[in-house]
Amino acid sequence: MIKDFFNYKVKIKDAPFKTESGNKYNHTAAISFLDKNKKEVAYVELGFIDKEEIYQLIDKEKPVILDHCYIENFSLTDYRENRNIEKKTHIKIHQFSAYNTFFDSRIITDFSYAEFDNEYKNLENAHFLNGAVSFQSAIFNEGGVNFSYTLFNDGNVDFSNVNFGNGEVNLKNSWFGKGHKNFQDAHFGNGNVLFVNTEFNDGDVTFVNTLFESKKVSFKVARFGEGKIGFHFARFHCKELIFERAEFGNGKVDFRTTEYSDAKVSFNRAIFGNGEKTFEAAQHKGGKMTFRRTDWGDGNISFEQVELNNTCLYLDNAEFGKGNLSFNNSHILELSLKSCHLDYYVDLRLSKCRFIDLSDTIARDIIDIKPYDFPLDIEIINFAGMRLIGRIYIDWSVNNVKGLIYSQTDASKRGLAEQFRILKENFSTTGQYADEDKAYVEFKRNELKADLSDSIKEKPISRLWKYPSYAFQWLVFDKVGLYATNPLRVLTSMLFGYIFFSLMYLVLPLFFNTRIVSSLGDPDKLGPVAVAFYHSAITFLTIGYGDYYPSGVFRWFSGLEGFVGLFLMSYFTVAFVRKILR
Repeated sequence: MIKDFFNYKVKIKDAPFKTESGNKYNHTAAISFLDKNKKEVAYVELGFIDKEEIYQLIDKEKPVILDHCYIENFSLTDYRENRNIEKKTHIKIHQFSAYNTFFDSRIITDFSYAEFDNEYKNLENAHFLNGAVSFQSAIFNEGGVNFSYTLFNDGNVDFSNVNFGNGEVNLKNSWFGKGHKNFQDAHFGNGNVLFVNTEFNDGDVTFVNTLFESKKVSFKVARFGEGKIGFHFARFHCKELIFERAEFGNGKVDFRTTEYSDAKVSFNRAIFGNGEKTFEAAQHKGGKMTFRRTDWGDGNISFEQVELNNTCLYLDNAEFGKGNLSFNNSHILELSLKSCHLDYYVDLRLSKCRFIDLSDTIARDIIDIKPYDFPLDIEIINFAGMRLIGRIYIDWSVNNVKGLIYSQTDASKRGLAEQFRILKENFSTTGQYADEDKAYVEFKRNELKADLSDSIKEKPISRLWKYPSYAFQWLVFDKVGLYATNPLRVLTSMLFGYIFFSLMYLVLPLFFNTRIVSSLGDPDKLGPVAVAFYHSAITFLTIGYGDYYPSGVFRWFSGLEGFVGLFLMSYFTVAFVRKILR
């Protein structure tokens, strides 16, 4: 393909030309390609054929083989006018081939409403040197068409409403100049569609309402320039859709309401420019859509209202620039943002999602999971390894945070503890202190279990003292006061402790030689029950009037009660003051 030129000159020589396939022409077209300094950078000689000769081949329904030819101002619109054929009438072209053919036109090379027969159509290495190109409403039928290494120098190319038939459509390594590339309403049949390494350059590229029914559609390493990229309403009813390492310019990239059937969709390592990217209301029946290691550039990104009920959407290791990322009101089976840098607002208020993976992410702004105008149905969220510099807007009760994390059946206790710690710190930052306490309790519970498990694995004999230690901490720190987050729980524990000791003062004398003795001779004539509860109260609260004192075993028992009472009162004070200060 010759594309690195600034201008060109064409000279028609009065000399015969014979093509490699044996076709003979009476004249030779000599084309010199020049750079900006008018220096020749390439030179080719081709057979020259007048457009009227081509029109006669069409009239006689003969094969139209134009390989290695130079053609000026070819136009099926002119053909219809000259022969009084109604506009939009399809013109049949037989056995068409234009390999290494150079088309030149002052205005447009026009194949609109052409109907090619069921043969392979070869335009490989064709050059459309000047003027727009139109294949509008053309029908290619069976056999496939090859535009690989084709130069569309003007860039204004119209493939709208084209029926490409059932055969491979190959535009690999083709090159478009600046202009509007229009494939709107085109219909690709069951052959592969290949835009691999295609250079679209600047200008709008339109695939609006285009239907792809092939097994494979590939835009791998395709490069789009500045301009709007529109796939709005496109239907990818194919098995595989590839945009790997494709490069998009700084215009809007529009995949709104696209249908992907059950295609395997890959945008891995794609590069988006600085502009809006939208996949709003896209639909996929089931499988995977992957955007791993994609560079999204600056600009807002929208996956709002997508219908991916049976689809896993992976955006792992993606690079997000300046702009918001939204999945608002979407239905996604699984969403993975693993190892991403989330520097701006992320809306994760999905209507329905089984699993959201935020592990190893770095979040510098707001992650919004708090319901607003519709309920959220999210089953599991993985926060493991998150570096939370910003904030997560989430509600412990409404979002069922405890269920979101404990549903991770494969997570370790240490991993669960880490996630609750992250949320605990987040709730503290957002001023949700009640939620902070709940997250802190779950963090400490899992941390305690993890410490126990790690110690036993490292030294099995340690279970002899680790289990008693765990039981003590479980009882005192957790059950008694929820790790000093619930003063009412501590107060209740104090009450039960006081009643327990009081009953012991009543029961133990029945089995042991021990009793509560009045140092004043019992002037108030208190009964056994009153003595037991009174002595327990002044001992538990460490008042110690001395009017009743223990004898026998009760001396040690009362000392224990005094310690327990002092400990629980201190515990209550800490929990109460903590609540007040908050």
